[in-house]
Amino acid sequence: MLRFAHSAIIGLSLLAAASAAKADEVADFYKGRTLEMVVPTSPGGDYDLRARLVSRHLTRFIPGNPSISVRNMPGGLGVAAANYLARVAPRDGTVLHAIFQNMPVLQAIGTQGVEFDVRKMGWIGNTTNSPNVINSWHTTGITSIQDVMDRELVVGAPGAASTSYIYPAALNQMVGTKFRIVAGYPGGNDVNLAMEKGEVGGRGSNSWASWKSGHPHWLAEKKVTILVQIGLERAPDLPDVPLMYELAKNDEDRQVLRFMSADMGISRAFVTTADVPPARLEALRKAFDAMIKDPDFLAEAQKAKMDISPSTGAQAQAVAESMLNVPPNIIKRAKALYEPGK
Repeated sequence: MLRFAHSAIIGLSLLAAASAAKADEVADFYKGRTLEMVVPTSPGGDYDLRARLVSRHLTRFIPGNPSISVRNMPGGLGVAAANYLARVAPRDGTVLHAIFQNMPVLQAIGTQGVEFDVRKMGWIGNTTNSPNVINSWHTTGITSIQDVMDRELVVGAPGAASTSYIYPAALNQMVGTKFRIVAGYPGGNDVNLAMEKGEVGGRGSNSWASWKSGHPHWLAEKKVTILVQIGLERAPDLPDVPLMYELAKNDEDRQVLRFMSADMGISRAFVTTADVPPARLEALRKAFDAMIKDPDFLAEAQKAKMDISPSTGAQAQAVAESMLNVPPNIIKRAKALYEPGK
């Protein structure tokens, strides 16, 4: 028994030493380095603000405490930045990415130009699963999705490939709503301005978290009414607003709308490149998990009215991978909505 206990103690000591050696190796690698945080949008907006918030705080929890520099890389509705991660960025854990939530969808439906594989990325963590929402402006008198079944609502969208176009178009086709979609605005803020001017009566899609952080006064003054939310679970503070897939009239339509809604589980996630050494990916994940509970991080997020409802890197990866395991008939129908005419 004494010999067995002695052997066990030696074994545990060796494991502890190996773990410490790995930690030292990661710290030695990151010490004095500047990591790159790639953001798929121009400065401003929820993705950019979250990436900068994470960049300010994550460094405190990464072994070696490297600095993090933010690089904006808009283009192709997020595809340009994701392709950069896949083709150009060094695969050593020095490049992080605030990935657009719809990248798994674009890969699943075979969108032209996609050169990345979300299954190979290193998923670090996700800051929120806040749903997307479709809204009306107060001057329209439309206060529920049922109203849009009965009369037309003009909504604005940045382009025909944006979710601001795709979600209302899907509801028109599968549910019978009467959205008229005006596309071509440079960005979401331009759609907001168009609502104020009366050019459109709503916005085809925006993050609920973004509304709360960017325009809380509009919500307080009831200038914006949320008609439907896109996600797999209703937001706790939108208990009476239906989910998009709940409006489906048959099971196959419901599956299509659920597929289109699933990426809300990685609404604001962070990844690194493929092939990062396991010890470094583990360190980045642990750093994220520690940061997301940190009082200073949470205080700054709260001050910015930024929703934080996190999930781990493993959970985020599971969501992304699940979207590539959808039956072909569902993918085919979704592709027709995301890429009409193809």
